[in-house]
Amino acid sequence: MGLERAVGDSFLLTKLDFVVNWCRKNSLFPMPMGISCCAIEMMAFAGPRFDVARFGSEAMRFSPRQSDLMIVAGTTTYKMAKVVRKIYDQMPEPKWVIAMGACTSSGGIYRTYSVVQGIDQFLPVDVYVAGCPPRPDNLIHALMKVQEKVQRGESRGMSPAYVGDFHTLNSHTSAAEQKVVLPSN
Repeated sequence: MGLERAVGDSFLLTKLDFVVNWCRKNSLFPMPMGISCCAIEMMAFAGPRFDVARFGSEAMRFSPRQSDLMIVAGTTTYKMAKVVRKIYDQMPEPKWVIAMGACTSSGGIYRTYSVVQGIDQFLPVDVYVAGCPPRPDNLIHALMKVQEKVQRGESRGMSPAYVGDFHTLNSHTSAAEQKVVLPSN
């Protein structure tokens, strides 16, 4: 009662968690892990045409201790997976991960002994981005999904989001045998 009289109608009260998450949401510092060809699209995402600065994430940090969002873009081999995990472990809490591209999400066309068939085998992924390579606007959509998760206070792979056109194939038939159903207008 006394506080309302002292400050009047110009005082705003809210939960501290909401304010902290709002600040985190609008100041994500990406750690780019451009391992393969998807890195070119990630560079375009940071360029002036797609303008990621409007989301507060234009400052790519190449030091894991200064970043809170890891964008893994490209084919990850088992030898490189150890390095990616080490860099992820050096990032401060809370931290989020975007798996960019088919090779990062599932191994892509590389079904070999040396390629990790999805980085979710060694990292908790928050958002998967489909495509080979995914367009920069899909990566912006993924960033917006991460921002929604940050606002809700989620992290570390809780209920991953999917961005893009993910097609699931039946394991008993080949891709050529399956009919692709396009959405009607």
